[in-house]
Amino acid sequence: MHFVNNSICSPDLAVAKSQELWFRELGIRIPRPLGHGPSRFIPEKETIQVGNEDAMMHALFAESFATLGRLDNVTLVMVFHPQYLESFLKTQHYLLQMDGPLPLHYRHYIGIMAAARHQCSYLVNLHVNDFLHVGGDPKWLNGLENAPQKLQNLGELNKMLAHRPWLITKEHIEQLLKTEENSWSLAELIHAVVLLTHYHSLASFTFGCGISPEIDCEGGHTFRPPSVSNYCICDITNGYHGVDEIHTSPTGSIPSTESVCEVEALMEKMKQLQECRDEEEASQEEMATRFEREKRESMFVCSSEDEESAPTRDVSRHFEDTSYGYKDFSRHGMHVPTFRVQDYSWEDHGYSLVNRLYPDVGQLLDEKFHIAYNLTYNTMAMHKDVDTSMLRRAIWNYIHCMFGIRYDDYDYGEINQLLDRSFKVYIKTVVCTPEKTTKRMYDSFWRQFEHSEKVHVNLLLVEARMQAELLYALRAITRYMT
Repeated sequence: MHFVNNSICSPDLAVAKSQELWFRELGIRIPRPLGHGPSRFIPEKETIQVGNEDAMMHALFAESFATLGRLDNVTLVMVFHPQYLESFLKTQHYLLQMDGPLPLHYRHYIGIMAAARHQCSYLVNLHVNDFLHVGGDPKWLNGLENAPQKLQNLGELNKMLAHRPWLITKEHIEQLLKTEENSWSLAELIHAVVLLTHYHSLASFTFGCGISPEIDCEGGHTFRPPSVSNYCICDITNGYHGVDEIHTSPTGSIPSTESVCEVEALMEKMKQLQECRDEEEASQEEMATRFEREKRESMFVCSSEDEESAPTRDVSRHFEDTSYGYKDFSRHGMHVPTFRVQDYSWEDHGYSLVNRLYPDVGQLLDEKFHIAYNLTYNTMAMHKDVDTSMLRRAIWNYIHCMFGIRYDDYDYGEINQLLDRSFKVYIKTVVCTPEKTTKRMYDSFWRQFEHSEKVHVNLLLVEARMQAELLYALRAITRYMT
C-alpha cells in the first residue's frame, strides 16, 4: 500500500486543501493516523517531539532512520533515554545487518518467530516487511510449516525461551546441533538465541509502553475523514472518545496528596533499609529463606484482568503450539532447582561464550545491560539528588527471582519493602505475559512519577528479562560443550 504524505508543507492552507481535493479526484485515498503519538499510554505532548530534540537525539534519529529506513515509534519512546537508545540501536543493527553466522532473511524470520510468541503484531509486521525486502521467500510467511526444517526445529527452543526458560537442557541443544541435514552450528545457534531473546524482550517493551503502530502499518491508519471535533460517531461506537480521554493519566497532572505520599513513603523505606544494611547483615541461611519466600510469593502475583486470549491466525501461523504459555516454575508440585548466579553468571561465563562464538556481540550486550542497570538521573518524581541504586537493584533482582535466579549476596526482604503490589503486577505482566498489559496497569503504579521514569522501568524489565533467558540458554550450551 502506498501512502501520500498528508502533512503537506504549504504556507497557504487553501493550497493544501486544493491539493487534498485534487488527490481525492484522482481516487487517491489519504490515510490519517489512528493514534496520537508513538504511545497509547503517554500523551503525545509529553513525548519528545521531532524537531524539538537536542543534538544527541537528532543524531540518534538520523542513525535510526539510516539503519531502519524509518523513524519507528519504539525509537521515539526510547529516546527519553538517549544513552540507552544509542546502545540499543548499535546492538540491533549488528544483529540484523552486520556480518554474522546467519543469512539476513533468517535473522528477520527469527525475529518474526520470537515476536509472534507474544502475539506482538507490531514487531511481526515490521519484520515481515524487512524479511521480504532482503529477499525472503513469501511462502514462509504462510506459516512456520512452510519454512525450512532447520527453522522449524528452532520452534521448541523459541517457546521455552519465551515462556519457561528454566526447562531448557543440554539435550535440547544437542537436538539442534546434531540433526544431520538441518543441523545448526554453534555460532549460528548463538546468533539465533540472541535474536530470540532480543525480540522476546522487545515485545515486552512494545506492550509495556503501549507502542502504537506507525501510520503505514496495519492498525496504524484510517481512511475515514476527520470530523470537526477530530473524531466521528464511529469512533464513539468503537469506544474511542478522543485524545483527552485516552491519555488521562495521573502522571504529569497536579500532584494528589495520596500519590505524593507514596513517593515520600518509598524514599523513607529506602532510607530505613540503608540504615538497616549498615547496622546488621542477615545470615546466609536467612538470605536463602527470604529468596525462597519471594520466589514463592511471586507465583501468586497476578492481575485481576488476567485472562486467556487466543492469538490471531495472522500471528499464530508463525509459531507452533499456541496453547504453550508462561507457567510459574514451581506450580503443580514441579520443582526446578534455583539458578545460583554464583555458579553461572553473565559476567563470568555467558559473556565470554557469546563473544567467542559471535565476536563483538558479547561486548555489545554487556554494554547494554550495564547502561540499563546503572542508568540514573538521581531523581524520583519531584525529588532531586536521590540515590536510586537500591530501587533499581530491587526491580532487576525481582525479575530474576521470578525466573528462579538467585544472587547470594542480595537480601530479598528488600523487594517487598520497595515494590508494592500494583508495581509487581505490572512487572510480572510485562515480563511474562506482555500481551496482557493494559493502560490501567501502566497508570496504577508510581502515579506521581514522570513518563520518562516509567520508560526507564521498562528498560530494566527488557534487559533483566533478556539476561535471564540468555543465562538459561547459555548454561545449557556450556553443559553441552563440556
